[in-house]
Amino acid sequence: MSVESGLAQVRERIRRAATAVGRDPAQVRLIAVSKTKPASSIREAYAAGQRDFGENYAQELTQKAEELADLIDLRWHFIGHLQTNKARFVARAAHMVHTVDGASLARELGKRFAAVSSARLDVGARLPVLVEVNVGGEAQKHGVSPGGLRDALVAVEHEPALQLRGLMTMPPNDLEAARRAFEALSSLRDAHGGTARLPELSMGMSEDLEIAVACGATMVRVGSAIFGAR
Repeated sequence: MSVESGLAQVRERIRRAATAVGRDPAQVRLIAVSKTKPASSIREAYAAGQRDFGENYAQELTQKAEELADLIDLRWHFIGHLQTNKARFVARAAHMVHTVDGASLARELGKRFAAVSSARLDVGARLPVLVEVNVGGEAQKHGVSPGGLRDALVAVEHEPALQLRGLMTMPPNDLEAARRAFEALSSLRDAHGGTARLPELSMGMSEDLEIAVACGATMVRVGSAIFGAR
């Protein structure tokens, strides 16, 4: 399967899923997860009209951003766990960070992005970020607990170089458990300011994107269904 045909199939899945619940498919942004994939595959997806790409590792993101700098309207989404000592790499390359999980990371990311903006003579620019929530309390996953969400949101809002845009979660593998996680994330948004404060919900991957769209996802992160298995 080519990257172009994989993209077409995923876009059709999104269209059908959105239509089935009365949503406009244009409300759901596809993030093509390109981690471990070569720049040539990203170029192929770009040629097929894809503009949003997700990377999990800070140094891989930096390398690809440099290699593909000629694709001027390509947008990089950082979707992996981010340690504070790698924030400087992500601040230089990412158009959005999906995985802010606490005040310390928010502070470091804000500081690093402010420095990048100043160097670019783009003073006042803000980096859009999502707060990652571990809704299921799974020990092997990152993110703030539902109980810690309020403080994390406030921490982001206190950083002048960051723009709070919404919430993100990594669901369990089981589809019914994934549905409960997506519903829980949507409920957390309602409890913490609704769409006015948190317009974006980043949730859903290759296996469960239809469920995520039905639960209100505005971004789905799809890798293998586009690029093939790693």
